[in-house]
Order: sequence, then C-alpha cells, then structure tokens
Amino acid sequence: MGVKGKNKIHMVLPELQNLLLSAIAIVLSLLITTVIMLFSGYHPLEAFLALLDGAFGSKNSMATTLGKTIPLVFVGLACAYSNKGGLFNIGCEGQLYIGGLAATVTALQMQGLPKLSVLVVSFGIGMLAGGLAGGVVGFLKAKLNINEVLVAIMLNYILKLFASYCVHGPLQDPESSVAQTVAIGDNYMLTKLIPKSQLTTALIIGIILAILLYLFFSKTRAGFNIRAVGENGTAAQASGIGMTWTVIMTMAVSGALAALTGITEVFGKTGKFIDGFSSGYGFTGIAVAVLGRNHPVGVLLSALLFGIMESGAMKMSYVAGVSTSMIKVMQGLVILFVATPELVSFIKGRGGKIDG
Repeated sequence: MGVKGKNKIHMVLPELQNLLLSAIAIVLSLLITTVIMLFSGYHPLEAFLALLDGAFGSKNSMATTLGKTIPLVFVGLACAYSNKGGLFNIGCEGQLYIGGLAATVTALQMQGLPKLSVLVVSFGIGMLAGGLAGGVVGFLKAKLNINEVLVAIMLNYILKLFASYCVHGPLQDPESSVAQTVAIGDNYMLTKLIPKSQLTTALIIGIILAILLYLFFSKTRAGFNIRAVGENGTAAQASGIGMTWTVIMTMAVSGALAALTGITEVFGKTGKFIDGFSSGYGFTGIAVAVLGRNHPVGVLLSALLFGIMESGAMKMSYVAGVSTSMIKVMQGLVILFVATPELVSFIKGRGGKIDG
C-alpha cells in the first residue's frame, strides 16, 4: 500500500471512530429512555413507533420533520465551524436574531424589486450583521484574550433585546398588536418544495452549504489553518499561521452561518420578523454540532435526528401518553454520552496545569 493510501486510512479512521461514538451515544440514550418509560408505566415500543409515525407517517409529516430540521442544519454548521477552530460560539442565538432582523428590514426597503435581487441582498446583509456580531467576539478573544463564551453570552442578551425593542417600537406592524414587522410579501418568500408546508428550498441551501464546508475544511489552505489552530494553537502559530486573523474570521463566519438560521425562518416560514420566533435554536445547535462531531455531514444527520424527535413528539404523546418532555430527556442523554469522553479528556489535559 502506498503512502497516499495510508494517509487516507489515517484520515478516515478518526471519522469512523467519531461516527461509532455518536451511534453508541444514541443507542445508550434510547436504552435509558426505554428503562425510564418502563418504570413510569408506559410501553416503549408503542411510544417509539408513534414517534416515527409522527415524523414519517405521511407526506405532510415528512415535510414537517424536514422543516424542523432546516434551522438546526444552519445553526449546527455555525457551531461546528467555530468548534473546528477551537472556539465555542454560544452566541448563535443572538446572531440569528440580528441576522433575521437585518434581512427583514432590507427586504422591506426593497419592495417592488425583482425577487432574486431582494433575496441575494437581504441574505447578504443579514449574514453580514451576524458576521459582525461573531467578529466582535473573535476580535475581543484574539486581541484582548477575553473569553469568547462570556462575551457571546452578553451579546446574546444585547442583540435579542435590541431586536425585541425594534419590533415593539419603530419596526412594529402598526396594524398588529403582536410584536412583529410588516410582512415582506409572499413574492419574496423561498419556494416551497411541498405546497402548504414549511419545507422550502432552504433545505437545499443547507445541504449545499454542508458540502461546501466539507470541501473547505478538507481541501483548502484556509480550512487547514482553522483546523490547525483548533487542534494546537501554539504549534499553528509557530508554523506561521496568523492567529489573530484566523480567530476573528472563524467567529465572523460562524456568526454569518448562524444568521442564516434566522433569515431562512423569516423568508421560509413566518414571512415577517416575529419577536421570540426562535425556540432556542442557538443552543440546540451546540448539541447538533457535538452529536455530529463537527463534521458537516454529521451535522446534517444530527439535525435530522433532532428534527425527527421534535416532529414526532406530539404523536408519541397522543398515542402512548408519554410527555413531550421525554424528547428533551432523550436529547440530553445523547449529548451527555457524546460530550462526557471529551470532558474527561479536557479535565485530564488541564490537570497537569492545575497541579503545576
């Protein structure tokens, strides 16, 4: 076997190992959830079958499942992108709000123009807004070594409250008592893949984006630099990689990707910016990225799994009587089993520094 063949094997093995770990985490979470259901007097098989039926039992059910998957794809990719660079973007929630708001305002200012022009400019402005929010976090981390988690948490509150102020005040639809903007118009909405559903071309955009990110990290110098910084910042800096620029741009791009979550919610589902439209996508995205092992394809599959659980929860509750809260338990268990080995490794790695 040649050197190239051996290198490919060395590259593939870690990915297969990560895939196996995620699969084991899912199986363990299902087993523990089954035990909890049994002790609570429910029938696990009936519950899981109802869950799957709720997610895939009909054409509309499948559309709903994929519709719930879409925002998790974008926010999962955003978290995975920053994680690749060794940075933790917990600010996706604020970034998706400001991105969605900026895109909505842009579209409202471009009424009457061709659809493609409005979509391109609105998406661009929205991503720029999210990118700037992420870039601020990266700048403070790179220049002042301020922990990105603390800054991102504070920005979450600032951006969400700013968006809320806007739709309660200057940008509120004067004909509505709800905190929301004027509708952007049906002619500027993303095309529905299935009529009267929330499944739009945003899903195709998400899949294409995942493929592009895979190629970016595996085939480009910039992608290699980000991975190098994430794996060993000291060695990356010694090799000549610009740490400051890499950190800032990693967080900026992550913020732009997170903004797509809010943008596609407005242009794909609500048609207007509504205060509190996110059900915590920014935080769920962290879990999606962790389960997907920060791999673009893994994120797609992880987002689909979460979409299935969210979509089928009501049917499981109706048929088997199991509370929809059980879905949150399942999701929590999955993340617990995936994250625990990483946490143990981190603690062991920090142990020497603490003792020293």
